[in-house]
Amino acid sequence: MRAHIVHAHPEENSFTAAMRDTAAEELRAMGHEVTISDLYAMKFNPVLSRDDFTELRRPEHLAYTAEQRNAWYKGHLAPDIKAEADLTLAADLLVLTFPVYWFGMPAIMKGWVDRIFLSGPFYTGAAQYGAAGMKGKRALVAASLGGREHMFGPRGLHGELTTGMLRHLLWGSLGVVGYDVVEPYFAFHAPFVDAAERQAMLDRLRGHVRQVENLPVLPMPNLANFDEKFVPKA
Repeated sequence: MRAHIVHAHPEENSFTAAMRDTAAEELRAMGHEVTISDLYAMKFNPVLSRDDFTELRRPEHLAYTAEQRNAWYKGHLAPDIKAEADLTLAADLLVLTFPVYWFGMPAIMKGWVDRIFLSGPFYTGAAQYGAAGMKGKRALVAASLGGREHMFGPRGLHGELTTGMLRHLLWGSLGVVGYDVVEPYFAFHAPFVDAAERQAMLDRLRGHVRQVENLPVLPMPNLANFDEKFVPKA
């Protein structure tokens, strides 16, 4: 199996970086090929613009997703987008490691999704969820949080994590392009616990990664329940 890890944290010595390294070590120990994109170290540009394409189909008006499709098939993508898209498309497993900021992922990772999940090879208007380009591949989110575990959930202060706070990523990004999104891993209260608890969290992450091919998959829309226009069947 090929695994591609996309990592977003500005500090190389952070606990989240240790999560990245733990995931990579375990995947390699399992015999898998691993590539890593460290977005801050790469100085990855998260901002969409005309510069994302070496040639525009309609230069008078930027219709971004239409230009993505055209650029992918015509070979007109900017080199940084093409490189990341190739790594991601080649991987059987996508792993995202990041700290949760303001109920979401860091802006640099959101920009990575915006620029790399290309209309065309990843999804189309008619090919989403189980019919999209990443069908049959798995995605794992491993995120660190400042809050304590009891602050999340149906009765928690901040509400649900997977079905609420991170739905935009788990369903609206990873799910839409076809990934089987496995049960995420969360490291709670990470900046405030002692070294022993941080190590315990990394050990739990190692076990989580070891089971990645057997982890429960989050439910996504069943396309069998919709017609070709994605209208619910009677």
